[in-house]
Amino acid sequence: MPQNVFIKFEVLGNRVTGPFDITDNLGNVLAANVARATLVTGATYTIADNVSTITVTSDAGCSGSTTVFVEYLLQSTINAVVTTYRNTGSLWKHLTDVTVYNKYYGKIQPYVIEYPFTYRYHDEITQNIKDFTSAYKYLPIPDGVFNDNAKIQTDDQYFNKAILYNGQQCTGVLNLVPKPMNNLAAYNSYPQYGTDSKTILVTKSDSFYQYNTFWSVVINKSLPLFNTSCESLSIDKVLNQSNMDYGVRSFRKDPLRAKSLLVRHILDDRSDAHLVSQFIIAPSQVSYK
Repeated sequence: MPQNVFIKFEVLGNRVTGPFDITDNLGNVLAANVARATLVTGATYTIADNVSTITVTSDAGCSGSTTVFVEYLLQSTINAVVTTYRNTGSLWKHLTDVTVYNKYYGKIQPYVIEYPFTYRYHDEITQNIKDFTSAYKYLPIPDGVFNDNAKIQTDDQYFNKAILYNGQQCTGVLNLVPKPMNNLAAYNSYPQYGTDSKTILVTKSDSFYQYNTFWSVVINKSLPLFNTSCESLSIDKVLNQSNMDYGVRSFRKDPLRAKSLLVRHILDDRSDAHLVSQFIIAPSQVSYK
């Protein structure tokens, strides 16, 4: 017959942020995306009689898992359990594989670079983005001795996301995909609108990666454009998606118009590209009012 099991963290590191998935040794998922605070306080789940172990897994922040045996404890013993926070040092190894970049211990970490633009007297309307970035792909080195010549420059590797914003406007997340070649039907299918992003085309011409087809998607200028991330101090901010509307707009396509502009490029879907960002141009026109 089913029985209840109480799960609570006894020892926890500050970098283990969750959410967590809880499974048993029979392969059953007891709970998914459980918040860290829930397991610090403790939660009860129902398991089968023949379950012998419970596994708690975290795939975010510091990924890892722990497995414990199911055992009977007195209620007084359970009540006495207090979560203790313990942080231990660890040795991180880097640059052990020249073909891999923004990937640490099997997990891709975003490569983010942001460019500021400041205009003079008049507000200016941003028309498009031209970015001079060189993309390299390093080849495997059989003898293990680093060779700076074992690389090729490519035309199909680039940032996969962009966010353009100023003090009151923001394009939201722009997914950047290469322009389809010799395929008019595929070309005409862009831009593509999603619930949390918009997909547009990026082309490479004369060493410049170029894209446009963006406008402000902010719903309420009285709400923040970004939120603070609790995952890592290395992440300065995350987009406030609840204040973005990615729906199709036939007429109300507000251009980015201000005395400043920030262009944030993000690479988080691959780790085999070495992007050397050199300079960027944001052509604009003066907006008189």
